Amino acid sequence: MSEFNVLLVDDEEDFLMPLGKRLKKRQLNILMASNGQDALSIIKESPVDVVVLDMKMPGINGLETLKEIKKINGLIEVIMLTGHANIEVAVQGMDCGAYDYLMKPMNIDELYYKLQDAYANKVIKEGKAKR
Repeated sequence: MSEFNVLLVDDEEDFLMPLGKRLKKRQLNILMASNGQDALSIIKESPVDVVVLDMKMPGINGLETLKEIKKINGLIEVIMLTGHANIEVAVQGMDCGAYDYLMKPMNIDELYYKLQDAYANKVIKEGKAKR
């Protein structure tokens, strides 16, 4: 699969930075934001295919960020990250258009495969949108 652009959004720098490095080693183009507002700014300025979005963040939370991402570009796929106690939030996110969710801490291989699937789904949706 070709390289694609992934935006990682998480307010925990100790989680965000190592995750970004590990995904870069897998030939993904990684952008990072530490909050929802910065994520929305990046999406408006840079091509993004898939967003990995933490649900619990100060300021604009993950669910609100998800809704705004979908308003900006409904074709961007979003994979939500949530803690074990926030499964209800993950279900709400799916109802708002998220592609999938993972529980923190997650397996890097599982995330990588979900990223590939989400990107493939975006490509399919783009093809349908062009018809």
